[in-house]
Amino acid sequence: MTLFAALRLPQEILFGKGQRHALPTVAARLGRRALICTDERLAGTGVFAELVKALEAASIDFLIHDGVQPDVPADSVSVCVEYARDFDPEMVIGIGGGSCLDMAKCAALLLTHGGKLKDYYGEYKVPGPTIPVIAIPTTAGTGSEVTPVAVISDAERTLKVGISSPYLIATAAICDPELTMTCPPGLTAVAGADALTHAIEAFTAARRGTDHALAQNHVFIGKSALTDHFALLAIKLLGRSLEKACKDGSDEDARAEVMMGALAAGCAFGTAGTAAAHAIQYPAGALTHTAHGLGVATMMPYVMNYNLSASISEMSEIGTALGLATPDLDEKQLAIAAIEEIGRLFAAIGITRTLADLGLAQDKLDWTAEQAFGIDRLIKNNPRPFDLEAMKRLVKAAYDGDLAASAI
Repeated sequence: MTLFAALRLPQEILFGKGQRHALPTVAARLGRRALICTDERLAGTGVFAELVKALEAASIDFLIHDGVQPDVPADSVSVCVEYARDFDPEMVIGIGGGSCLDMAKCAALLLTHGGKLKDYYGEYKVPGPTIPVIAIPTTAGTGSEVTPVAVISDAERTLKVGISSPYLIATAAICDPELTMTCPPGLTAVAGADALTHAIEAFTAARRGTDHALAQNHVFIGKSALTDHFALLAIKLLGRSLEKACKDGSDEDARAEVMMGALAAGCAFGTAGTAAAHAIQYPAGALTHTAHGLGVATMMPYVMNYNLSASISEMSEIGTALGLATPDLDEKQLAIAAIEEIGRLFAAIGITRTLADLGLAQDKLDWTAEQAFGIDRLIKNNPRPFDLEAMKRLVKAAYDGDLAASAI
């Protein structure tokens, strides 16, 4: 058997209750001046005040940019960078949800290399290392604390765009599940469903071969032995704890498992990549102005059913990770049970069931399919190939809520 694997992660990942208190020590190893990127809401909390007070006590100077907006408008990054340039930070600390972490990565990029953000859209456009980034997530979903990508919105483009480079991986990720305890049920559900989708798509991603040049020319390279390990861990943890965390936000064990699941999913898809559910969400989300996690989770059961014929083994392993395996289920039955369980779980936490429920207009179905089919980096990662007509059928099935039609 020939094993192939690739993995790119932060230099340091700290996970657990109270780990946020390690921030001053971690930061002090990187410098004495920190730009802090967060949003206005979080900047007004006691937890944030506690963190900056600890930095102060460690003699670390800081400049706070609390203007992070959802989906990180490209122009807002320029505002942050100009605000911070004279301060000349030696590191950037992102504290908050995925947008705050992506802002931190983009700010570090422009403070180091200059230019405009659009100069770096795509893969491998970042010319070298940036000043260090410390990522401290307060939601459990995007996995941005460990991934090589920053997603932003550009007013000149209909769809959101990504900057993908190993140089964007944070130097340190500090993941403290206590920071998620006040996350409301709706956000917990959407973020957690996003993470579970990351894990499923990473685990079922195409195998792209063992060419030594693959990982040197592409950031996302399909599934491998190491990404599979993290993906299955994420599926196991999220499968058993996401619903609990949504129903009872004070459940510390559930919160910890959901945050660990989101982290593990990020470790998986940060190298393996995602696939068709994400490809369809980009245009669908642009048209409906709905949360990314809501869109990808809405698509996930339909995409799993489309991929079933090409991924029965992987789907059955997902079923095992979800705790569904019994002696009377064969491999295909277990795979089908996994798809049904993902649909049940997402419905139970309030994920929309169809693209129609998401608000997508019927006359935009073909446009959505055409745009999704054109996102090659995601489509080529899907285990079952697409042509445009197959994509149109899948989008129509997800619009109609016809799971059976998604496999045709």
